[in-house]
Amino acid sequence: MATAAAAGDGDEHLLSLFASALSHRRFGDQELSLLDAALSAGADVPSLLHTRSSARCLLRKAAAQAFSSVPDLGTTLSTADFFARAFALAGDVESCLAMRYEALLLRQAKYSDDLHLQVSNEEWLTFAKDSLDNGFYTIASKAFANALLHIDPSHPGYLDSTNSILKKDKINDISGLQNLAKSLSARHSGEHFRAMGILILMSWMGIWDPETMRVSLASSTAVSLGT
Repeated sequence: MATAAAAGDGDEHLLSLFASALSHRRFGDQELSLLDAALSAGADVPSLLHTRSSARCLLRKAAAQAFSSVPDLGTTLSTADFFARAFALAGDVESCLAMRYEALLLRQAKYSDDLHLQVSNEEWLTFAKDSLDNGFYTIASKAFANALLHIDPSHPGYLDSTNSILKKDKINDISGLQNLAKSLSARHSGEHFRAMGILILMSWMGIWDPETMRVSLASSTAVSLGT
């Protein structure tokens, strides 16, 4: 019993240190290691679940505060990346996807001509598959549309391929996954509210840029209608 209590004190102490780091806007690998240690320090399943729940609440509040005062777009992207990784560690899939989605949308809108920061086809495809696997079918469909957009030769991030057959197969594969996402979205009416939950969460955290979202969704819709 004493050992369990000591372990419980240990994870609370580590989580407290992590909270202190967040309050001082320290968003780095060291802080993620601290969070990982806190999440692994529980002596039994109930204490582990309690720590994970506490970490999720802490992260959501910290993210809202962090995004309320970011000085520039670069800081926004790095902060979103940190919290996406932190939410993933804490098992908060919805918040993790929200962070990743916003970062992708911002990069697509602001850095389409930057070879280092423009969003690649593979990044959209990975995000789309993760959204699909976790039941966010509407978001997945839009992400697959963006993946298709990056295969269009007119797009700055065009997926160059010397083998037209391979490129055609890739387009067919992505289109098939997009159609699957659309079909599942239509069959699961409640999923619409889960997808909206991501957007509401992004807005609550202060990371949702409505204009970026409008432009991105308009582009995605155009690609979807053309396929």
